[in-house]
Amino acid sequence: MGTILHEELSGAIIGIAMEILNELKPGLDEVLYERATVIELRRRGHLVEVQRSFPVFYHGELIGTLIPDLIVEDSIIVDPKVVSAFTETHVAQMLGYLNITGLELAILLNFKNARLAWKRVVRQQTSRGHNDVPDLQS
Repeated sequence: MGTILHEELSGAIIGIAMEILNELKPGLDEVLYERATVIELRRRGHLVEVQRSFPVFYHGELIGTLIPDLIVEDSIIVDPKVVSAFTETHVAQMLGYLNITGLELAILLNFKNARLAWKRVVRQQTSRGHNDVPDLQS
C-alpha cells in the first residue's frame, strides 16, 4: 500500500474547509469560501498564492493562461466549489491545471451542503511500466 501524496498538508486543508463550512454554513457564493480558506490557511502559517497565472503554449506559441484558484505551499492546488456534485469536467480541469503547473495534487472542495465534500486529484505520472489511470468515480 502506497503513501498518500502530501498527506499532512492535504489533511490540514480539508480540516480547515470543514471548519469554514461549520462556521459559514452552506449556500454562500464560492468566492466567499475561497476568501475564508485563504484567511484561515494564512492564519495557520501556510503560504497561499491566489489566482496565480500560468502561461499555456501550443507549439511554442502562447495561447492563453490558466489561473488556479489557490496554490498552497507550492504543492497543492485548492479549488473551492459550490456545486451539486463533482463531475468529470471538474476532475479534468484539475488534471489540466496539474499538467500546466507541474504540481502533483489538487483538492476539490464542495461547500454546497452541510457536510463538506472533497476530492483529491492526482496527476498521472508518465513512467514506463505503469498504467496509472485516474479514477474518476471515487
